[in-house]
Amino acid sequence: MFQKATTVVLIGTALVLAGCNTVRGAAKDVNSVANCTENTMNGQQCH
Repeated sequence: MFQKATTVVLIGTALVLAGCNTVRGAAKDVNSVANCTENTMNGQQCH
């Protein structure tokens, strides 16, 4: 029983960490698009 509980906790932790990384990556992508849009509006190039 202890092994099953430990396995479930480890899998759950891995899923939570993967979810956090995905959200952080999405936030960086949105921020990058916003910066590119602002640069374009100011006559600059996107990097």
